[in-house]
Amino acid sequence: MSRIRELIDTLNKWAYEYYVLDNPSVDDREYDRLYDELKRLEEETGEVEFDSPTKRVGGEPIKGFKRHAHVARLYSLDKSVSDDELDAFFTRVNKVVENPEYTVEYKFDGLTMCLTYDNGRFVRATTRGNGVEGEDVTAQCLTIKSFPLTVKYKGLFEAQGEAVIRLSVLEEYNKTAKEQLKNARNAAAGAIRNLDPRITAERKPEILFYNINYIDSDILKTQEQHFGFLKENGFKVYPFLRVCKSAEEVKAAISEIEVERKNIDVLTDGAVIKLNDCEAREGMGYTDKFPRWAMAYKFEAEESVTTVKEVIWQVGRTGKLTPLALVEPVDLGGATVRKATLNNFGDVLRKDVKVGSKVLIRRSNEVIPEILGAIGHAEGSVPVEKPAFCPYCNSEVVEEGANIFCPNKKCRPRIVGKFEHFAQKGAMDIEGLSEMTAGQLYDTLGITDCSALYSLTPSDLMKLDGFKDKKIKNLLAAIEKSKTVPQERFLFALGIDGVGKVAAKDLSKVYADINLLSAATAEELSELENIGAITANAIVEWFQDPENTTEIERLFAAGVSPSAPKKKAEGALSGQFVVLTGTLESFKRSEAQKLIEERGGECQSSVTAKTTLVVAGEAAGSKLDKAKKLGIKIIDEAEFKKIIS
Repeated sequence: MSRIRELIDTLNKWAYEYYVLDNPSVDDREYDRLYDELKRLEEETGEVEFDSPTKRVGGEPIKGFKRHAHVARLYSLDKSVSDDELDAFFTRVNKVVENPEYTVEYKFDGLTMCLTYDNGRFVRATTRGNGVEGEDVTAQCLTIKSFPLTVKYKGLFEAQGEAVIRLSVLEEYNKTAKEQLKNARNAAAGAIRNLDPRITAERKPEILFYNINYIDSDILKTQEQHFGFLKENGFKVYPFLRVCKSAEEVKAAISEIEVERKNIDVLTDGAVIKLNDCEAREGMGYTDKFPRWAMAYKFEAEESVTTVKEVIWQVGRTGKLTPLALVEPVDLGGATVRKATLNNFGDVLRKDVKVGSKVLIRRSNEVIPEILGAIGHAEGSVPVEKPAFCPYCNSEVVEEGANIFCPNKKCRPRIVGKFEHFAQKGAMDIEGLSEMTAGQLYDTLGITDCSALYSLTPSDLMKLDGFKDKKIKNLLAAIEKSKTVPQERFLFALGIDGVGKVAAKDLSKVYADINLLSAATAEELSELENIGAITANAIVEWFQDPENTTEIERLFAAGVSPSAPKKKAEGALSGQFVVLTGTLESFKRSEAQKLIEERGGECQSSVTAKTTLVVAGEAAGSKLDKAKKLGIKIIDEAEFKKIIS
């Protein structure tokens, strides 16, 4: 057994040098000789240690992926593609954080992974999934040698990284593969999300780590420390991290990546900018989808040339007509593209797009490709006509600014779009109410208002194509269940221009009753954090339309009863606006915030004139200085404990 332990430690050291450090100290023959000896001894003794390299081979196919909840939510990143969008990010940060320091690193294009460790041992590997839970791909990941099975740190933590396949590895694979893999990103995702771990092993993916998603202690204060922790515990980290003290330094680091990315062996499509200080991050907080303290800067996407066959006009939920070009099929970024968007008729003219034109198209951020402009016209190229009438209902269109609208609220695509928006997850969540079903409700039953959904009967749904007993029962049950959604989801479902999920949540916190919201002025609404002047005016105009208020009355009459946000707790901190700064010995930041809210207080991310109390822990910084200047009450951790007890 001592020889087995010696072999495992030696082989793992050599594997770390080879796969993580890219600096092998022995040749392959010497590694293979010791590996074969270890395998023989394990077979003779029947003992296989937890961290034995013989466990890192592709086993038998699994029956299916199990879902597993992450210890902490894995957020995706908001994206910017221009200096203006990046500057807007810097502006938001500077409103909350004084003298912010940033880090810049590569954004690799692969599959996001989350690896869990506890008591010094690897526990499992999962994909990001929806951020709350992902697919358990432990069997597949065990074939990858660029992460450790044992680590120095003995607590619970989640390491986040990107599964990638190096471009040179993909090229070698395709030389002998029966089925060619088009691009490295899809190849990596397919290798991990494959039920047969042997296929994972054949494709040779690796994981580049960049973040600790969760750790059960307060030892990591900066992004630099995240990187240091990963390296100290044997994870493979790409050797590029720039610490920047200004927007100019960030942009210089991005430019460095943009040049160098063409010379590296890994597929990358941008850079990631983060606040370096973890306490400052908590002050910035999160939206429903993204951390406010980080931004992905995406480089120019792949471009290609194709020919416009036809331009059609699509009508959306708001009535806006959008031109969509049908183009000759072209391969772009590993996908076959047949459609490309234009913003409006002015965009068509500016880009000189005609039917029959050769155009340059770009695919970016995994949306329908965009036409950048015409690069040549054929002899028979025909100008795109500006529509005078809606292509669906033939109503005369109206122009508002740069856009064209169908004014008919009963136009089929507007109704279908309205139903889809109303029924989606995050809104009323009516499972089974698809675009096709919405179209059938309009075509067969003549339904045009969401309130009419709550009057549907089994005999109504029997008239729809493909609806049998089970499908009818499920849809009616989903409609009934939707009557009691939280108010923020109901507000989002109404489809008010500019009111997304985050804005709806903010509105629900302030206006516990829909009638209060309907009476709010644009000035009042504009004071809310995520409500700008345009959205504020859109909300006021929406409630001034009698059709909309009548529809709300019909929804309530049908039994829809949105649940109001929970009333704020009352206690020792009622009416207090509290800012936490520095490190508290007895509480994690999230625990302290919860205790404050449970006692009626409201946590703020930064010190403002509205702040009434600052809790200052060890190494409190600029927030403490600002509180002193403003004369705000400051207490230490000992006094905070007295208040909450």
